[in-house]
Amino acid sequence: MNEFIILFRETLEAALIVGIIYLFLTSNNASTQKLWLAVLTAIIASVIVAYFIYSAQEALGNTSLKALFEGIFMFITAAFIWYVIFWLSKHVSDRKQLEESSAIAMSSSWGIFFLVFFSIIREGFETVVFLLASFSMTKSFSYVGFFGGMIAALFLVYLLVIQGRRFNIREFFKYTTLLLVFLASGMIAYGTHEVESYLVKSDNLQIVGLENKKDIPRPWNILVPKDELSDSDNSIFYSYDLKGKGKFTHVMHDSGSIGAFFKGFFGYNSNPNYVELYAWIISLVIGLFFWRRFYYSQR
Repeated sequence: MNEFIILFRETLEAALIVGIIYLFLTSNNASTQKLWLAVLTAIIASVIVAYFIYSAQEALGNTSLKALFEGIFMFITAAFIWYVIFWLSKHVSDRKQLEESSAIAMSSSWGIFFLVFFSIIREGFETVVFLLASFSMTKSFSYVGFFGGMIAALFLVYLLVIQGRRFNIREFFKYTTLLLVFLASGMIAYGTHEVESYLVKSDNLQIVGLENKKDIPRPWNILVPKDELSDSDNSIFYSYDLKGKGKFTHVMHDSGSIGAFFKGFFGYNSNPNYVELYAWIISLVIGLFFWRRFYYSQR
């Protein structure tokens, strides 16, 4: 079951971005060559990254560098998402402008390449880390769950892209772009939290003037894993020993089956630090401002 959830979530995020960009380009008669080149290159790179992550885990025995690398990938991918939705869309969404100046599409193609590349390799990175963690806990691996989650996510995005052709294209992009705004803000928050994880796991909290993880100020800390359930707790909402710590974890906790999805996609966190929360709010406000400015001022 863990394999299905992990692959469904990670494949859905990457495929959603690829699907939106693909529909975006084909609806404007732009080339998709860089898009598919990025997909192929990122898949190959993900396999290489998986090998090095596994080797590093065996050599280092800790996950501090994984957290740092993942945080960096989050920031890079978020930057490219903003690039596409707030610059590229202003040019490519205008069919006449595209036909009059093919140089715009050509100059933007590498932006598309890097967006897709970093999106897929980021998900590949997460997939490897999560699967290794899952395997270390359960000592088992389900190929059915692995391929089942991947196929389910690809089929869902495929339906979205096919159905998207039947809608008003501007309206479709308006709401899918809004989804990308939340995704980018979630990546900023998630990346910030991964930097925190790196500082904690590498014993470098003194860099930010703190001595212990407990000293990190947080606006809230909810759904804390429990040693045992009380009579008021419904067991169907909890998973036991999810991280090998002998605790009951709520499904809406950021490491729970549902909470993990919302954390990766929208930046949800059960115990954010203040920098993470402010980064999410600021990036979301800026994203919503430009989204509204573009889609409601150019009617």
